[in-house]
Amino acid sequence: MTRVLLLNATFEPLQLVSERRAVVLMIAGRAEAIATPAGGALCRSANVVVAIPSIVRLHEMVKLPTRLRTPPLTRRTLLLRDGYRCAYCLAHADTVDHVVPRSRGGRHEWTNVVAACRPHNMQKGDRLLEEIGWRMHFEPREPEGPWWRWRHVPDPDPLWAPFLPRAS
Repeated sequence: MTRVLLLNATFEPLQLVSERRAVVLMIAGRAEAIATPAGGALCRSANVVVAIPSIVRLHEMVKLPTRLRTPPLTRRTLLLRDGYRCAYCLAHADTVDHVVPRSRGGRHEWTNVVAACRPHNMQKGDRLLEEIGWRMHFEPREPEGPWWRWRHVPDPDPLWAPFLPRAS
């Protein structure tokens, strides 16, 4: 199953939805297809045949929060923020490390957590960077605004380009 870009009534990107969700929104009359790939797949039922779109737009406006929220700190969002790169060696990261260990009073927050490769995470343990003479290649910080997640969408459909914000 591929993903479909869901746009607000004002053509702002809201989220990625499954093909099935996009077709259900269209059949229910809540959305319209904006772009359908040539020679794309079809969704068939006993009475209806619908071309699976690449982009759908809602008919009614969905109000986005006026205050930009910080995304929740999860393993997945942290690895996306750091681009799956270890903060200590820039190799592929698959674990999460607290810069100031929690056992030493470090907090579980965006500015104290980085992605790390397994060898460096094990080697660092519960020590401070100054104690082992390491340095980080980048400073951990909070992701900015709701659009940060669009920079990390793997293999975006070329039809989405006019609707997605540019990476900063």
